[in-house]
Amino acid sequence: MWKRKEDEYTPTPEPSSTGSPSVPAPPAPAPRVPDPVVRSSETLRGGADVATIGKSVVVKGELSGSEDLIVDGEVEGSISLRGQTCTVGPNGRVRANIEARNVIVHGKVNGDIKATERVELRKTASLAGDISTARISIDDGAFFKGGIDIQKAEPASAKTEVKPQASAAAAPTPTPATPVTAPVTTQGSLLEPKKM
Repeated sequence: MWKRKEDEYTPTPEPSSTGSPSVPAPPAPAPRVPDPVVRSSETLRGGADVATIGKSVVVKGELSGSEDLIVDGEVEGSISLRGQTCTVGPNGRVRANIEARNVIVHGKVNGDIKATERVELRKTASLAGDISTARISIDDGAFFKGGIDIQKAEPASAKTEVKPQASAAAAPTPTPATPVTAPVTTQGSLLEPKKM
């Protein structure tokens, strides 16, 4: 007959002499599913750093930072996140002026919002304050009381500096009838009338 090796042999548990049935192992805990607000914010920013103020947290004062912020608690004061996204969650209660690149509101905000790109008021949002932004989205069912100031987005050409031409050919030549008393400049303002 064949003999088993010691390392291949696994003993089977023997029933206990007390006669009680064996207790099954508890089931593994279900994986925690993140809050939908957090998940949507992470997908918008590609998984970038996101700071969160939880439901039971109360903040009084000035908040500023260089990462996205999710407010699901209470904030009183001011929020300044230039170049970032501020999301007020469904449990969020904000009594502050908000300044950010994008602002998404699911909860309650009492204060003005200034966003350089976009403001979104979702269906559960309640906002009492003025909005200043380039683009806005208000879902059906959202409450809004205040004014909207749509800012024109800066075109890419306005962000680059225009260099004056340094060549002598570009400078206008004076006519003999017109005496020249001041040096002639080639650079002028678009708002000034053209002088001849």
